[in-house]
Amino acid sequence: MRIGYACLTVALEGAQIKTCMQINATPKRLLALAGENFAALERMIDYNIANQIPFYRISSDIVPFGSSLASSLPWDSAHKDRLTSVAQKIKSSGMRVSMHPGQYTVLNSQDADVVRRAIEDLSYHARFLDLLHLDATHKIILHVGGKYGEPALAMDRFAEVYRDLPETITKRLILENDGSIFHIDEVLELCHRIGAPAVYDNLHNAINPATETKSDADWIDLCGETWRERDGAQKTHYSQQHPTKTRGAHSDTIYIDPFLDYCHGLHTPAPDIMLEVKDKNRSAVKCVLCTTSPNQHLLETEWGRYKYSVLERSPSDYQAIREMLKDKQGDNAILFYQIVERALALPEDKGRAVNALEHVWGYCSDVATPAETKRYQTLRDDYLRGSAKLEQVKRLLYRLSLKYQQDYLLNSYYFTL
Repeated sequence: MRIGYACLTVALEGAQIKTCMQINATPKRLLALAGENFAALERMIDYNIANQIPFYRISSDIVPFGSSLASSLPWDSAHKDRLTSVAQKIKSSGMRVSMHPGQYTVLNSQDADVVRRAIEDLSYHARFLDLLHLDATHKIILHVGGKYGEPALAMDRFAEVYRDLPETITKRLILENDGSIFHIDEVLELCHRIGAPAVYDNLHNAINPATETKSDADWIDLCGETWRERDGAQKTHYSQQHPTKTRGAHSDTIYIDPFLDYCHGLHTPAPDIMLEVKDKNRSAVKCVLCTTSPNQHLLETEWGRYKYSVLERSPSDYQAIREMLKDKQGDNAILFYQIVERALALPEDKGRAVNALEHVWGYCSDVATPAETKRYQTLRDDYLRGSAKLEQVKRLLYRLSLKYQQDYLLNSYYFTL
């Protein structure tokens, strides 16, 4: 079972995927942006390898306007060395990658021009994965599309278009259930009909169920029947409902206890799991560490990333984790994250927040200019009086951390939690 995350890596400098407005999308600009994005991709792949994350979804925006304005540009040859390096790292690490075109890639549209553009978009995604010399176990995920008031005809149109797609696309294409349109039973029907693998999304099924009588594990088993040996391990999508947002909104983080309950309910062999969650790699590291053999080094690395965020909310939990991690032989990952989650759920407390601010400020205090010191102290005091927000003080500390190259802070979660 591989666990991974989608597209963006939070709290990692140099890992931003960039694009531009169409009016500025000159060939020169697009080629330059592609190069910058490939460098960011390599940075994320390196992060995944270092943190033992074996599953990753590459952003569809890796080449800006990849299926339109940049479709005829030589971004592959212009950045051949970088792409070769990325490909080698993916393959040598055993990482599995995927891509997921957006909502406007609709193969069963009633508009022929929309279908044409959808095929062009899928061709771009397939081209990118092919250029990395990745086999057909590295997939492209797609939704069926619209029902247009006639579900049977909509599925017929999808099947007709699918039959004419090139093999470079069909060898990778897999179909996912929707949160509002095609439920998992309909996706399974279509997948059996066209010979494509089905991907089960637990949250989509929770808000758009085919039936109330089957469990997640039941649906995953049924989807598993559509996967062939050449497709590699079955994959599934997992997310949790945000407690205060609209139905179907992803949670800010994957809470470890319900995730482990979900995993324990899966049958063997368990599928690869793509997490769909706001905090991306943070949740991936959490779920990997809680489902694999103990790794004290990575757990202590994680503590370094979380420590000031925990201190900001709960000094007692900060001390509890410090004591727990003195046990170098224990399997402490689950308890570690349970304590972290408990601390981060606490309300903001100004006294505790300033205590954490002072610890973080200590990394820059000896090198900051007098003007920077005064600015920090003024903002801190304004926050205590209620005339400034905590985020303002933290933004200043982030800028100072960048200026004075405080990598320990920049690689922490303090500025993004």
